[in-house]
Amino acid sequence: MNIKKFKFLAVALTVIAAMQVGVVGCSDDPGLDNYYTSTKEYASDYLMNRDQYSQFVEILQRATGERGDLRLVDMLGTYGSYTVFAPTNDAVSQYLAGRGLSSVDELSKEDCDTIALNSIIEQAYFTTDYSDAQYPKANMLEHIMSISCDTLLDDAGVVQLQLLINKTSLLTHADDSVCNGVVHTVGQVVNTSNDLLPTVMEADSTISIYNEALRVTGVRDLMEVYMDESYGFGSNQDRIDSCTWTNDKLCIFTAAEYDNVAYPEKRYYNFTAFMVQDAVLAEKYGITDLDGLRAKARELYEPMYPEDADVTDETDRRNYLNRFISYHILDRLGTYYTLTSNDNVKLQNNFNRRRWDIADWYETLMPHSVMKFSFPSGSQAGLYINRRGVQSRADERGVFVRGAKIAPVSEGPIQPNATNGIYHYIDDIVAYDYNTQAVVMNERMRLDCSTLSPDFMTKLTDGETARGHSCVVSANNGKYGLGGQGAVAASNVNHCIGFKAGYVRNFQFTDNTHIHVRMRVLSFWSYQGDEVTVKGPFDVTIKLPGVPEGTYEVRMMTCVGFSSRGIMQAYIDGIPQGIPFDMRPNGEVLFGYQSDDALGDDDAITAFDKAIHNLGWMKGPNAYASGEKDSFSGTTFRNQNNTIRRVLGTFYTDGKSDHYLRLQQKMESGGEMNFDFIEICPSSVYNNEYYAEDKW
Repeated sequence: MNIKKFKFLAVALTVIAAMQVGVVGCSDDPGLDNYYTSTKEYASDYLMNRDQYSQFVEILQRATGERGDLRLVDMLGTYGSYTVFAPTNDAVSQYLAGRGLSSVDELSKEDCDTIALNSIIEQAYFTTDYSDAQYPKANMLEHIMSISCDTLLDDAGVVQLQLLINKTSLLTHADDSVCNGVVHTVGQVVNTSNDLLPTVMEADSTISIYNEALRVTGVRDLMEVYMDESYGFGSNQDRIDSCTWTNDKLCIFTAAEYDNVAYPEKRYYNFTAFMVQDAVLAEKYGITDLDGLRAKARELYEPMYPEDADVTDETDRRNYLNRFISYHILDRLGTYYTLTSNDNVKLQNNFNRRRWDIADWYETLMPHSVMKFSFPSGSQAGLYINRRGVQSRADERGVFVRGAKIAPVSEGPIQPNATNGIYHYIDDIVAYDYNTQAVVMNERMRLDCSTLSPDFMTKLTDGETARGHSCVVSANNGKYGLGGQGAVAASNVNHCIGFKAGYVRNFQFTDNTHIHVRMRVLSFWSYQGDEVTVKGPFDVTIKLPGVPEGTYEVRMMTCVGFSSRGIMQAYIDGIPQGIPFDMRPNGEVLFGYQSDDALGDDDAITAFDKAIHNLGWMKGPNAYASGEKDSFSGTTFRNQNNTIRRVLGTFYTDGKSDHYLRLQQKMESGGEMNFDFIEICPSSVYNNEYYAEDKW
């Protein structure tokens, strides 16, 4: 049979079953009748009771992983939450033949560990949860895994659907629910790479020009790191717990509830690269070799950095080719659904997406540069770099820039994941050129505090990141925590990640400063459901992201009105900014808060906004409302008296220098700060006589 392969189309597709093997739909729910559900069998029972998995069971019986004291087959027979990608005997035999082996007995114990750990995620994921994405939790080998959708069309014109794990292992039967998770059957042994990101990318012949640029500039070498060998618990042992969640945990009181906090056992480094394929460079720019890319880099960067025109050493960070390729790299882990807070679950419903594109900003490996990521809804839905507008239209100032689109998982690289990062295909080059600096970034940048350090978005020992960390409850795959958690660690389901002084990039803080990244609790008054909680007699200094030349206002969003809050003094570049900010009263006490409904007409609302801004205050954003939702609704942060923005001060930058925000507790007894988001807003927005700043 001659079968042709097509990318997924949004058409009505038919699920084909053959020889009692279910073919899984990419987005359609197969229906309850197609699920195997057992309230008695554990995953290990399911596998051992079926002869087709006997060789995989042999592998599990020999595998223990790093733990060393528990066979993985026994682990799958205990209470917990697991996803198992179980290869059939035919799949294992095919794997063995590819290695020149004839039986499982010829595999080493290390081989068995690798196969088994690659095949298990310690969280249950059904195909109805994700069908075209990277899984939010890594497998037991700490590798990110993906599930993607393709379609097959046979000679009779019948469309068949298929799901692939890591684009290589066909999901032949899915969603057999067991009492401790789910088992999926795969037609090939699941494989992931143990190589670092540069090596994984070099194996991709479709991006050879970008790979050569990474090599000649030395930027490739910057990504040849994985673990911080100097990291250790040190003198803080009594406050440290492993985020493998196996020891007693630390409960920290914040506002009106307790957070369950653990500290990473190890400290890793991650990278995310955005690569343009050779064919796209040739089609759009006529670039067919590295010299062509060099010329394009000069064209883009010489107008912005004319003083560097004679820097010919391509390993020099000022060189134009070096700037060009460095701008395509982030020093953190960014999967398709973690580069913005559109996490492909429920969080997107908390945003008014008709008026606001979900967005985040990050520094890149190019010094003093920033990159914007947007996830609009509507006809142009998807993930973009350096896009400006709302949905498919211009923003309120009449500006629309499409940006470069990031390929979704199904259209991305065959093996995008490496031990220390991930790469994506993009459909156009990205550059920190005039258009990006003068047009795209000439807007208010709202940076969630959980993005301000790469360490908040780097894999931990449990394979997750601090930002968006899951909890132990099963609802929404444990993606969101629950409010009202108590002070007993064992019964507190929320998993928050603490950080030590000296091991948080972009942050400097004293030893008696407590910092943890809070997991997302949709019902709490935090933008995107999370925050960085700072407690004690804190003193923390944050390096602000690089922004284009100009004068900027810095604001901080926080939830006020709790007696446990503190009194904070802000400094910008060492200069005190105004008087200390008492975070204990609510908005009525702080600045005479009035809701828009109480103010009445637009003129009164605008006048009130201007008056409180002159005093250093702003209401919260109108684009977000808290709560667990199926669609946007409810009272927005702008219309609540405790979710407010404090104008901290202003600074001028030449676009080539570092700038710092210091936040210092002024209460001797200590207190807490809900560090939610900061805004870096250019004077062209907050001080514009023609256009008032939007309320979103």
